[in-house]
Amino acid sequence: MTEKTYRPSEAELEILNIIWELEPVAVRDVHARIAVVRDIGYTTILKQIQRLTEKGVLEKQIDGGVHLYRSTVKAADVKQQLMDKVLQTAFGGSALDMAMYAFGRDKVSPDELKAIKTWLDNQL
Repeated sequence: MTEKTYRPSEAELEILNIIWELEPVAVRDVHARIAVVRDIGYTTILKQIQRLTEKGVLEKQIDGGVHLYRSTVKAADVKQQLMDKVLQTAFGGSALDMAMYAFGRDKVSPDELKAIKTWLDNQL
């Protein structure tokens, strides 16, 4: 599995975000995080993690009898691919249109605006 070809489903991305944050992590810990926001069975999470492992997106290690999982794909690479797809398909390749849409949908805090300005200043 290469980062160039992997596009996670929404459910896979939900799991990957937790794994990227906590890795190595056990299925029970991933399930506990997701179960806080929605009703989902442990075996459903286990099956999704097994499928991600079969796809080569996760690797399993055993530590004291506990199965722990790590990602084989980098968060930044996957997120960049997702952003590139949205940029091309929804905004016709216009980063400005995408940014204006994002900023126009919700109120942007003064701290966020300051961070954006600093980032833009560093790009010039």
